[in-house]
Amino acid sequence: MKILDAEFVKGFIRMCDDGFNQNWHERNGGNLSYRIKAEEVESVKEELDQNTSWQPIGTTVKDLAGEYFMVTGSGKYFRNVILDPAANTCIIEIDESGENYRICWGLVNGGRPTSELPSHLMNHEVKKIATNGMHRVIYHAHPANVIALTFVLPLEDRVFTRELWEMATECPVVFPSGVGVVGWMVPGGRDIAVATSELMKKYDVAVWAHHGLFASGEDFDLTFGLMHTVEKSAEILVKVLSIRPDKLQTITPQNFKDLARDFKVTLPEKFLYEK
Repeated sequence: MKILDAEFVKGFIRMCDDGFNQNWHERNGGNLSYRIKAEEVESVKEELDQNTSWQPIGTTVKDLAGEYFMVTGSGKYFRNVILDPAANTCIIEIDESGENYRICWGLVNGGRPTSELPSHLMNHEVKKIATNGMHRVIYHAHPANVIALTFVLPLEDRVFTRELWEMATECPVVFPSGVGVVGWMVPGGRDIAVATSELMKKYDVAVWAHHGLFASGEDFDLTFGLMHTVEKSAEILVKVLSIRPDKLQTITPQNFKDLARDFKVTLPEKFLYEK
């Protein structure tokens, strides 16, 4: 099968285009990666180049040894992915030590995978273990309302989670484990990768202060939907705060407990505090 005919590639391209159309990817902002299923790798095996040189990842991800990923390129624009996927994305293979990668397809005009590859791979490793292999997508975007909130809310998991949950009834159902928050850090390095991966052991989404949002999910639809829901909730909160600094009414802790019972989700007690 031709790589561009594969369904996982079509899904990857669509998600990049959807994110750009949401205005989450200015210039070369944001990145996306997908852990490819074994049968999907097999279906495009003939188009993968196994003779390229290995490059250091910058960290060790032993539980991803031998895995293949589709990844956006460093410095590439999301808006261009749909126009020329082979120039703006790539498929990489991780070696048996989990310390190196090689490009097997894509980036035909040169380049390398996203500069935040260590963050993506370390979080793929964490979510692979935490979800018994179910999670396959890691997505980083720059949604404006989430970023705006990092300037006015305490950079605490419990505060961000509670405020976002209160903005729309569906939120505790879509992200019942809550939202993690990483204080400002230089992007692209191992430190932010480690800090995020610690949070992703508990959460499926993490806020990067003054930078953006980082989300994990089973497939493209669920991961995009998670990002979309968090950002829409943030947009509502920004509007509420712009009208007045307090709320006349909101969803209460007991309301959340009733919701959790009826929708059969577990909401951590630490987020159900009285205000």
